[in-house]
Amino acid sequence: MSLRLKTILGIAIIQAVLLLLLVSMTLHYLRTTNYESLSKRASTTATLFATTAANAVLSYDLASLDAFVSEVMKNSDLVYARVLGPDNQLFAEDGEANILSRPFVLDTDVEKVNDSIFDTYAEISEGGVVYGRVEIGIDTDSLSTIIDEATNRSATIAAVGMLFVALFSSMLGTYLTSQLKYLRAAARSISKGDLAIKIPINGRDEIADVAHAFNSMASDLKDASLRRDQFEAELSEFNRSLEDRVKRRTEALEKANSEIKSAQTQLIQSEKMASIGVLSAGVAHEINNPLGFVISNLSTLDIYAHNYRALVTEYQRLLEINDTAEREEQLNKIQDLIKSIDLEFMNEDLDDLLKDTHEGSVRVKEIVKGLKAFSHTDQTGRMQLADINECITSTLKVVNNELKYHCTISTSLSDIPQIYCLPSQIKQVLLNIILNAGHAIQGQGVIDISSNVVEDHIEIRIKDDGCGIAEDEINKLFDPFYTTKKVGEGTGLGLAISYGIIVDDHHGEINVQSEEGKGTCFTIILPIVTEPPNEEDDSVVSA
Repeated sequence: MSLRLKTILGIAIIQAVLLLLLVSMTLHYLRTTNYESLSKRASTTATLFATTAANAVLSYDLASLDAFVSEVMKNSDLVYARVLGPDNQLFAEDGEANILSRPFVLDTDVEKVNDSIFDTYAEISEGGVVYGRVEIGIDTDSLSTIIDEATNRSATIAAVGMLFVALFSSMLGTYLTSQLKYLRAAARSISKGDLAIKIPINGRDEIADVAHAFNSMASDLKDASLRRDQFEAELSEFNRSLEDRVKRRTEALEKANSEIKSAQTQLIQSEKMASIGVLSAGVAHEINNPLGFVISNLSTLDIYAHNYRALVTEYQRLLEINDTAEREEQLNKIQDLIKSIDLEFMNEDLDDLLKDTHEGSVRVKEIVKGLKAFSHTDQTGRMQLADINECITSTLKVVNNELKYHCTISTSLSDIPQIYCLPSQIKQVLLNIILNAGHAIQGQGVIDISSNVVEDHIEIRIKDDGCGIAEDEINKLFDPFYTTKKVGEGTGLGLAISYGIIVDDHHGEINVQSEEGKGTCFTIILPIVTEPPNEEDDSVVSA
């Protein structure tokens, strides 16, 4: 759609809307005022008529009532008049017969009249008693004719006005488009690369100002194009040398990154083995306990096996004896052997010994399995689907003997979804924080561990009632080599490594709240990731 047509249509539409509003408001006002005037005049006429006829109705003066009706009918727009007495008894009426014969229906709104007659009435009363009423009908056709004529004239005026507006907007659009043709032709020339274009300038209006600005722009573009060609030549040469430098720098960065990743992996493994070293005495004790009663049970089972073999041998001899006296003697010998080895006790004790031995062996197996899983180095470095609650329970098995003599561990693990993570590194973080909680407790204390789903992440809370941490030390906890423990009791790397694992590798958070003398609460926040990470994001190295 051309600018000329847009200008004509825009102005015409605006003018049409304004004229439509003006005409509609004028006609609405005309209808409203005339209808209200007719309604008020009908009410006034009926009231005056009722007042005039009141005495004649009370005295049943029918001759006077006929005269009153004839007088009222002299109003040019009244089509009928009627006087009714008590019980709607007709006293007098005048008007066309076909109109008088139709039933009276009260009209309250002139605009809703559909039979061209506005019907109304007024009651004749005295002392609060109604003795009759008068009914009149006023013709509304003349009023409708006046309103229709006003509507037609308004429409004619609006049409003429829109015609003049269309002519004006057409002339304006023609002027604007004729001036803009030069600008369009010049713009096309510039788009094809002809920057030496210059358009003629006529007049001093805004179009001329635009032409001045356009010529100035074309000149600036020509200068900028020359400078751009020069810069492109210099940039092309610079890019050739830069590519070689970037390639060499990238190779160096990749090598350095590989060395950093290897060092980080070794650092995590070293810290993990250091943690195992701290736990070694407790773990050894934890293994020795079940091994002690397993060895003791095996010794007892060896004696029971010797007794069972001796008893079986004596029964075999009994089967080989045919002489009655010898069989009797052999049976007595067997009975004496049964009493001496206490066979009944052996039979009762055997199941308990086997059960205890099996439980002890399984306990040792679980401890070794937990240590193996914890000390395992994740060579792939790839996220895998894991149960965070299982990470918590397996870590507690490893630290149990270290804490059980002075700490009560309370767990509240909610039903949480499996997520993609590095489970071995999550266990490393849990071990560091749980051991720190145990070391912070002097004497007897409680460690509360909970897991919950909060919106789109998992929260793990590890809270102790130990000595707490000073406020000015909390911000330093995750700094490498910073520790609140005594010299020789900590490396200062545990929490720094934990921060890197949670924040950098898993895009989570680790927060600390502590108060001296009341305890500390570590909150680990992990995003719920239920889809495998992208290949480029899958390889993760702890910081």
